[in-house]
Amino acid sequence: MNPSAPDTSIVTFAEIEQARERIRNAVVISPCSPSALLSKRLGCKVFLKLENLQLTGSFKERGACNKIRQLSEEEKARGIIAASAGNHAQAVAYHAAQLGISAKIVMPEGTPLLKITRTRGFGGDVVLWGSSYDEAYAKAVEVMHEEGRVFVHPFDDRAVIAGQGTLGLELLEQNPYLDCVVVPVGGGGLAAGVAVALKETNPKIRVIGVEAEALASMKLSIAGGSVVEVPEATTICDGIAVRRVGELSFATLRHYVDDIVTVSEEEVANAILDLLEQDKTVAEGAGAAAVAALIGRRIGGVDGKKVCAVVSGGNIDVNVIARIIERGLVAAGRIYRIDLQLRDTPGSLARVLTLIATSRANVLEIYHNRTFAEGSPLGLTNVELKLETRGEQHIEQLRAMLEDEGYRILDRL
Repeated sequence: MNPSAPDTSIVTFAEIEQARERIRNAVVISPCSPSALLSKRLGCKVFLKLENLQLTGSFKERGACNKIRQLSEEEKARGIIAASAGNHAQAVAYHAAQLGISAKIVMPEGTPLLKITRTRGFGGDVVLWGSSYDEAYAKAVEVMHEEGRVFVHPFDDRAVIAGQGTLGLELLEQNPYLDCVVVPVGGGGLAAGVAVALKETNPKIRVIGVEAEALASMKLSIAGGSVVEVPEATTICDGIAVRRVGELSFATLRHYVDDIVTVSEEEVANAILDLLEQDKTVAEGAGAAAVAALIGRRIGGVDGKKVCAVVSGGNIDVNVIARIIERGLVAAGRIYRIDLQLRDTPGSLARVLTLIATSRANVLEIYHNRTFAEGSPLGLTNVELKLETRGEQHIEQLRAMLEDEGYRILDRL
């Protein structure tokens, strides 16, 4: 399906070094920050490579910039075309605009609004097409042929992979004694570039790739010895939701990567919340995948080691963050919903609210249902309370207190 057959010879360390010089003044050197809380929790020294702090919010700037800066004047005049679920789109749009190049980006119709808006804001001409990356890709190839534009692939391109590999060079300078680097894997361009940079410098550094369980295309490809295409699936990790990995990235990772692990949707959602609350770091699903693998104990042999998790991007819709936060708080027992049956008399609601206040729970919402209180006899009413609590033990204490006072608890969620 590629616009041209890729060169599957492995990207070289020299190409990555050349990319570093080419993009040096155009791409941010992101921090490699220690995470004291994750380190204490996991029993190893954890560092976070914060690619979410790039101008366009992800590591994709590296590869896009390196590719675009190698175009000839004739190619620049023709303009470029790309397909992307969001982060590559923004990177291509921004770096094309810096050089005055026309950029058209085909994005799936279900792409988060934030990524569409930002791509347009960076100067990209966005075309929404299809329900998946594959359909958007096919449309982009069609546009390439129709308009004569240069195709900028998100991962299966030597220049793009070399650009992503500059992240590995930065890690070696920022923390040369790392034992393990954990990298999200979608099409495989980032992991391939980082693996070359690290392994060609210090083969003892372990490189671990992380995929979403629903779309483990690289793991299955490496296990089977050739690139395979997995069924379409939905995942919170939209930035790595790739059904078929790149031939070039596959050839590179097959040679260099130590292991590929997978993470569940729940693990990723929890990692997003942990990063936000504990490290004050905003990560999208794909950006939190490496941290999710560490928290979920998916990677062995890291006790007492220096481990870096690549936070590859932070372009997440605030509505998604709100849902993740609320789900996480419910799971942790910090938000609790309780349904009570009360006497339908003046002061009954006030009395139960006083009891809740004495337990130090905070009332967030109240729904007093008198008219539609199914199953409740006349003279009784149902009240649904959404409470802010301090955890499971606090909830059990609250329930016991209400039952001791004679209140009937109807439901618990």
